[in-house]
Amino acid sequence: MNREQISRIAHTRHPIKSPLDDASVQRLLEHGVAHGQARLLDLGCGTAEWLLRALSAHPEVRAEGVDVSTEALEQASEAARARGVQDRLVLHQQEAAAFTAPHTFDLILNVGSSHAFGGLLPTLDAAAAHLAPGGRVLIGDAFWEREPSPEAVEMLGEYGDLATTLDQITAAGWTPVHAHVSTRQELDAYEWALWGTLADWALDHPEDPDSAQALETAAERRSEWLHTYRDSFGFLSLVLRRTAG
Repeated sequence: MNREQISRIAHTRHPIKSPLDDASVQRLLEHGVAHGQARLLDLGCGTAEWLLRALSAHPEVRAEGVDVSTEALEQASEAARARGVQDRLVLHQQEAAAFTAPHTFDLILNVGSSHAFGGLLPTLDAAAAHLAPGGRVLIGDAFWEREPSPEAVEMLGEYGDLATTLDQITAAGWTPVHAHVSTRQELDAYEWALWGTLADWALDHPEDPDSAQALETAAERRSEWLHTYRDSFGFLSLVLRRTAG
């Protein structure tokens, strides 16, 4: 069982692959989609759940998603057909950092996948290249809510605290027009959903050759969360506009 298969099963009950509940996602999209005929681009869309929700809520919005995963894009395509929005969604299988388009976009999304560009600020630089005048970026990334342990930094990477993260963003020429810091309930619900769902699948499929690995992975990931980063990890989602001048 590879990482992608594990993620697919684990996210069955939490299709938004970040610690955000449905109400938070809806509010972020409301602030991100500035008008009903907006053109959206998700750089690192995965199964395109953000785009699917935006398309379902706004019947004239059009969207494009970029991802390297064949399986994720197949899921996205199938879900788009099921929701009746397939005619307004274009999916591109390629590296997000190499994507080009003949037009610009009113909203660029990148939530939880800034690693595709090498970090938060490079992601914003990439988004700016696709952004229409007056457009917005909806970005979500980690920060350290409290001083992390060396083990947490080794596991998850180098991040700043909330204030430092915002200072870096504004210094790079962006202005937040909406923000959401994931609550403890959202953070915990996300982790419980992932590893509980994966464990549930393993226990429901004892004859599957991947069952033992799935159950072991669920236990390992749950332990890492509880013992290594639960008390320090935070997640910030922002709607940004370019600062004038």
